[in-house]
Amino acid sequence: MEVVTLLLLALGLSFDSFAVSVSSGLILPGIRFYKACIIAFSLAFFQALMPMLGWLAGLTVRDDLAYLDHWIAFGLLALLGMKMIYESLKPEEQRNSFNPLKPVVLLTMSLATSIDALIVGVSFAFLQTPDTTTILLPVIIIGSVTFIMSMLGILFGKKAGAKLGKRMEMLGGLILIGIGVKILAEHLL
Repeated sequence: MEVVTLLLLALGLSFDSFAVSVSSGLILPGIRFYKACIIAFSLAFFQALMPMLGWLAGLTVRDDLAYLDHWIAFGLLALLGMKMIYESLKPEEQRNSFNPLKPVVLLTMSLATSIDALIVGVSFAFLQTPDTTTILLPVIIIGSVTFIMSMLGILFGKKAGAKLGKRMEMLGGLILIGIGVKILAEHLL
């Protein structure tokens, strides 16, 4: 597979991670570079890991995963989004703020945004990727592009969040639900 094609594929796969990163930047307007790197690395790691796992799974589970991937992603993103909206509606003294740096939340976001990459990995098994050395280039490109897009998303969200105020948690939740609905609609329509 050509490098340009891999870059375009990686860019397409990274859009969900970008949107989740914007949400993270919106609700954490004071986030520092190191903490942003943690979020971006987690999203990029799973986005790179999933094609490898999909490639390893090959033909045996392709139909099952293609049937379920959009429902899993929708469910995870919708649950996270609803929790963010719920937390944003609580009085300030009762709020348990949604924190994308919490390990469970970060893991859920990372898994939800990388399920499509798993299916892409399955397609790699059908193309020209017979050994582990040729699957490494797509994995590295996908992970790198996702890291960069995630960092840009956090920066964008951080800048917008500082200007828009502290009730951005609801907007972040709506964005996550919107991503889930988009994924579901793309697969069902």
